[in-house]
Amino acid sequence: MRGQDKSQTRKKVGAEQVSLSDAGQRLRIRAAWMYFIEGKTQSEIADTLGVGRVTIVRLLAEARRRGEVRITIDAPLVELTELERALECRFGIEQAFLAPVSDAGDDPTPAIAAAAGTFISQVMRPGMTVGTGWGRTLYTSLPHIHGRILDDVRVISLLGGIAQARRFNPAEFAWQFAELFGGDGYLLPAPALVDSPETRQALLERCGLAEVFAMADGLDMALLSVGGISRQTTTYRVGHLSEAERRSLIDAGAVGDLLYNFIDADGRVIDHPINARVISVDLPRLQKTPQRVLISGGRDKHAALTGALTLIAPTVLITDEVTARALLDG
Repeated sequence: MRGQDKSQTRKKVGAEQVSLSDAGQRLRIRAAWMYFIEGKTQSEIADTLGVGRVTIVRLLAEARRRGEVRITIDAPLVELTELERALECRFGIEQAFLAPVSDAGDDPTPAIAAAAGTFISQVMRPGMTVGTGWGRTLYTSLPHIHGRILDDVRVISLLGGIAQARRFNPAEFAWQFAELFGGDGYLLPAPALVDSPETRQALLERCGLAEVFAMADGLDMALLSVGGISRQTTTYRVGHLSEAERRSLIDAGAVGDLLYNFIDADGRVIDHPINARVISVDLPRLQKTPQRVLISGGRDKHAALTGALTLIAPTVLITDEVTARALLDG
């Protein structure tokens, strides 16, 4: 009997928790609907729902965080259109998309990620094979991508992974992106950076990595991001590079990396031992991809972007207006 009493108590508690959770979700969605769709003020919503205005602010923020509210703006800013056309002409880009930023000193990553999410949502089609890079900008774009089930979508990670469970792991972005469209994901079961060229060669020959790399020959689109060479760059913060290695790369002329291939401002892969230890798809393969989308921006990436524009010759560039002006002035 005692066991039955405990079981019944647990069931009751569980039911109450579900009920409370559902009630909280309904309240949050109602608040979001009234604010974003009906155009009511936060005070009006608070009065209608019988809660405080602070609660409404919290509910709206939570709805945005959970991805329950997505905001898109279809009309381009006129002043950005001229910059976009200038970039297209200067660098031979088919399409440039610029995200506005309110303050030149702000981190443009969220704005670029939102613009990238909108673009990716519009171009995804059934039957596509998409190669994905990695980095904070790409990862931040995930909540802005309108996912839907598409037939025969394949997603291929273009770079090895990271042993630690980190948000900016290349594998993390690739599989989440595949999940958004109900596609099949193909990951590289190896670190992004190994200890020697010999290890790299052995992995390619004996562990099936060459087969995944070969799939890159059939990409319809590649989503790429560049990394800078500062201490704030993701490549450095995830612990793959020591400070001595970072300084050594700078001394060799590196301004950043594309899929962990360190390049100079002229778009040349520099002569450095680290580049011989990278597990990533060969850049010449990516140059054959019909749609090459470069998604990056920020003060520490201006030089790296300049090099990547030459090296990979993207068909699409998604960046912010401050970075765009720096590229045009460079």
